[in-house]
Amino acid sequence: MASATEQRRERFQELVIRLERNNNIIQRLSKKVNSYTCEPNNSSCFEKLYDLRHSFKVFSAQQKQIVSLINQNTGQGKKLHGDIQSHLERFKELERDIAAYLLATGQYH
Repeated sequence: MASATEQRRERFQELVIRLERNNNIIQRLSKKVNSYTCEPNNSSCFEKLYDLRHSFKVFSAQQKQIVSLINQNTGQGKKLHGDIQSHLERFKELERDIAAYLLATGQYH
């Protein structure tokens, strides 16, 4: 029994580490997207940039909420695990949106 609990704890820690790493990646990509080298060059790109900026804010708020729940350690393991999994999926979606924007502006390299 202790082995199963230990495995769940290790898996949870791996998810937390991925969560932190993904947040760092999003922060760097946000800086890149907001830099002058990635300025939009048509109306479609302006719309994508607006959507991306909104997505960055939402992602950041959700990240803070999850980190707060982790720090509180309220014993809601399954719910927190589900929240982390959902957040990791949002990361993948945001990463795809960033790549599409960078391709549209010709800055993907």
